[in-house]
Amino acid sequence: MAVVPRQVVTDLTVCIFSPTVTASTCELDPQIWHRIEKDLYLYTSQQSAWLYVALANEEELAEEDFLVMDIRVGEPPPNPGSGPSWESRPGGIWVLRSKFSGTIDQAVTEVDVLFGVDAVDPRPQWALMPSPLQLNGQPKVPVARLSVLYGRAKPRPDAGAALRVREDGKFKIVQISDTHMVTCVGICKDAIDAHGRYLPESEADPLTVDFIGRILDVEKPDLVILAGDQLHHDIPDSKSALFKVVTPIIERSIPFAAVFGNHDSEGIHTLSRTAQMSILQNLPFSLCEPGPEHVDGIGNFYLQVLAPAPSQLPLSTLYFLDSHGQIPSKIRQPDYDPIKQSQIDWFTDTSQAQRSAHEKDSNDNRIHLSLAFLHIPLPEFGDRHLSIRNGHRREPSESPSFNSHLYDALVKAGVSALGCGHDHVNDFCALLPQQKQQNGDKAQPRLWLCYGGGSGFGGYCSYGGIRFHRRTRVWELDTSTGSLKTWKRVEFATDRVDALVLVERGEVVDPPGR
Repeated sequence: MAVVPRQVVTDLTVCIFSPTVTASTCELDPQIWHRIEKDLYLYTSQQSAWLYVALANEEELAEEDFLVMDIRVGEPPPNPGSGPSWESRPGGIWVLRSKFSGTIDQAVTEVDVLFGVDAVDPRPQWALMPSPLQLNGQPKVPVARLSVLYGRAKPRPDAGAALRVREDGKFKIVQISDTHMVTCVGICKDAIDAHGRYLPESEADPLTVDFIGRILDVEKPDLVILAGDQLHHDIPDSKSALFKVVTPIIERSIPFAAVFGNHDSEGIHTLSRTAQMSILQNLPFSLCEPGPEHVDGIGNFYLQVLAPAPSQLPLSTLYFLDSHGQIPSKIRQPDYDPIKQSQIDWFTDTSQAQRSAHEKDSNDNRIHLSLAFLHIPLPEFGDRHLSIRNGHRREPSESPSFNSHLYDALVKAGVSALGCGHDHVNDFCALLPQQKQQNGDKAQPRLWLCYGGGSGFGGYCSYGGIRFHRRTRVWELDTSTGSLKTWKRVEFATDRVDALVLVERGEVVDPPGR
C-alpha cells in the first residue's frame, strides 16, 4: 500500500486577477503552491481572487525550512517577545512562521475558505478565523473567512460506532427535510408567527439552525436523517452551506445520515453529489455512505440498528436511496428522473440478504422492522386512490412521470414506511388500498407513505397564498413490541402534532379514515 505523504503549510498568499492585470503578476511554482478552488469574490466580479497555499511533505523537510505555525486575519497581532515575528500577506492575512523542529504537531497543515458571517466549521482541530479577508468586495457578497487545521488530522473518535436501540428497545429518528441552506444567511420570505400573522422578511439560515437545535433538544433522537435539499440551488459555495446544516447535529453528538435532493447539486459552482458525500463521510457522527459504484446515484446504502451492547443482533434496517434530480420532459413540468432499475435490484438483493440472515438466526425472535428514505416522492404519493390518514396534502405531489415501481419492491420486502421530503407543505401519512392476491391468498402487506414537511426557512413554506409553519417528522421504533409510531414537531407547538401508530406487532395498522 502506498504511503500518503503528510503535508504541512509553509506559506500562503492571495492573488487577484482582472481583465487589466495579466496572470503573470502572480507567478507561483505549481509544484509548491496550490490554489484553493474558490473565487474569494464568489464569481460576482470581473475580478477574481484566489487563496494559494504553499505545501511541503513532512518527510522532505530540513531544519532550515520554515513552517506556518499560526495564522491571523485583520489587525496586526502583537509580536512575541522573542523568536519569529508575524509576517504580512495580502488580504489582511498574518502568518507566524518558524523553522522545522522535527515535528508538525503544532504547525498548520491545511487551510480552507468558508463564506458568510454565519459560517461554521464542525471539523475537529479546525479553527475558523473570526475576521474576514480584507478584499474590498461588494457589500452583498458573503465574506471570505479562513479556516485552519493545526497538526495532523486525528481519526474520528466515533468511527465504527454502531446504531443501537436503547435499553427499553426503543429507537428514535428525527427526519429533517428541505433545509435549503445557502452561502451566507439567506432570506426567508414567508414566515408566520405563532398566531399565523405574516412576519417581515428575515435572515433564513440562522432561523433554520435554531429550529433544528430546538427540535433536537426536545426529542433527543438516536439518529437524524437529512432527507434531501439540504442546500438551495445555484449557491456559490456548497461546503459553507452544508456545514451549517450538520453543525447543530454534531454539536449534540447525534449520529446522522443523509440522502440528496434535486437541488443539492444544481448550479454552475455547486459541488457534485460525490464531492458532497466525501465531505459528509469525514464529519464526526456521520453514517453517510456513497453506496455501490455499480448502482445509479450517490447515497444508496443501508444502516442496521442493533440490540443493546454487546449484542450484534440487528433489530431494524434503514434504507437510503438517491432520488436523482429534475430532467427535461415533454410529459410534465417539472419532471424528475425515476428510481433506476439498478437501485431496485440493489435494494431487492440487500433486503433479501437481510431477511435470510434474520430467518437463520435462531436467537432472533423479535420482529424486524424496516424503513426507507429518499427525497423526491414516488408516483404513489400522488395516486388518486391514496388514503390520507394523518396530516395534510396542501400541494400536488411532484414525482417522476415514469413509475419504475420501487414501491412494489418495498412492499414485497416488507418495508413498513417510506419517508420523503421535496413538497414542503405536504406533511401527511397515507396508505394505498390493500391489494388482494389473484389466487385468493393473504393480501399483500402495505407501506406507509409519509412526508416530512419543510424544515428550512430558506425554502418555501407557503402555497396558494397561505403560509405554514416549518416542521420535522419524528419516527419511534419499539423493537420490543414490533411497533412504529410517528409524529411531527412544528414551530411554536409545545406538544407532538399528529401522533400516529403506523405498525403494531410488525403489522401495518390502518386507523379509521378521516
